[in-house]
Amino acid sequence: MKIAVVGTGYVGLVTGTCFAETGNEVTCVDIDQKKVDKLSNGEITIYEPGLEKLFLRNLKEGRLKFTTNLAEGINDAKIVFLALPTPPGEDGSADLKYVLGVAEDIGKLLTDYKVLVDKSTVPVGTAERVRQAVAKNYSGEFDVVSNPEFLREGVAVDDFMKPDRVVIGVTSERARKLMGELYAPFVRSGNPVIYMDERSAELTKYAANSFLATKISFMNEIAQLCERLDADVDMVRLGIGSDDRIGKRFLFPGIGYGGSCFPKDVQALVKSSTEANYDFQILSAVMKVNEIQKLHLVPKIKDFFKGNLKGRHFAVWGLAFKPNTDDIREAPALYIIDELLGAGATVTAFDPEAMKNVQQLYNGKIQFAENQYDALAGADALIIATEWNEFRTPDFLKIVTQMKSKTIFDGRNLFDVKAIAELGFHYESIGRKPVTQTRNN
Repeated sequence: MKIAVVGTGYVGLVTGTCFAETGNEVTCVDIDQKKVDKLSNGEITIYEPGLEKLFLRNLKEGRLKFTTNLAEGINDAKIVFLALPTPPGEDGSADLKYVLGVAEDIGKLLTDYKVLVDKSTVPVGTAERVRQAVAKNYSGEFDVVSNPEFLREGVAVDDFMKPDRVVIGVTSERARKLMGELYAPFVRSGNPVIYMDERSAELTKYAANSFLATKISFMNEIAQLCERLDADVDMVRLGIGSDDRIGKRFLFPGIGYGGSCFPKDVQALVKSSTEANYDFQILSAVMKVNEIQKLHLVPKIKDFFKGNLKGRHFAVWGLAFKPNTDDIREAPALYIIDELLGAGATVTAFDPEAMKNVQQLYNGKIQFAENQYDALAGADALIIATEWNEFRTPDFLKIVTQMKSKTIFDGRNLFDVKAIAELGFHYESIGRKPVTQTRNN
């Protein structure tokens, strides 16, 4: 099948590449000529494990193409995916100017029937607004479908190629048949394609992400309580996670969620609720808890150094909001770094993928290391902000020889508290009892 994907950001590039991998002819459209040139020349523009191999293969075999010409991109396509940014406005609502602008442009170009698919995360009622935008310039037949993405950064290729479910909001039987044909190769193992109306599909994406954000914030509040009641959040997590009504996933406490989805989607759902004259109190609390949790390590650090961080030097492991991505949007590490700099401290950071993005943001205000151990040189303490696998089992002897003191503040609970106590570290984590040096080394 010939399809078009408008937008070559994270969702658009993964979507286009994975559809090409199942034999479709995919043309991706973007207004950024430099990006299109890079992609056309085989230079991938995002970091996502497993994506580059598929991207290069389909580019070489001619199933994946890139252009800045919208007319060229959609001309022969049966299905056109809109994978465009929907950034939050000042009031928290999703800004639809890119989606609706492209919809109007497509209306000027249509000459025959096509299915337009909202792949971006959009508020309830967007499909209707897209129809109206297209109809300003085109009176022929077309359909608009809502097909929200459920891609997790770091495992997006697997999520797309082997989806837990595919949600399709569609009321047209003609469009439903085309979408079913397109997704058939991805659900051969029997995972469901769930058809529903467009409004329900739009709400499903927001509801899913908001529920997961709620689980995270709930466990972070339990961790706060554990610290005050001398309990262990790891034990609590195991105790409740074994209940299949609750499940084991998203029960790990830490320094809050970040990224492009959870913060934006929770905020947008709260805004939509307000517009519908409903006070979504749980989600308002989720946002508040998450903002507090991002800085949860800072008071611990200040207490340890008796309130004075001026002249102190800190190593930070991890800058991305989660491992296996270079995405730093709403990353808790950045909030912590800002607090440290504001208190007069200095910082050297290391992240396997995200340093380039952070360098552009801080412009010389912090230092960067070539590896995780070099980041420790002369540090008064190590702060762990992202749970990259290479941080889980480090060489503690190297850590000791590089740092001024054996002090670790762990925002992701990577280490066993007893084992690290035996190594003589002062170690503070989230929702677990702090441990201090048990012997002098």
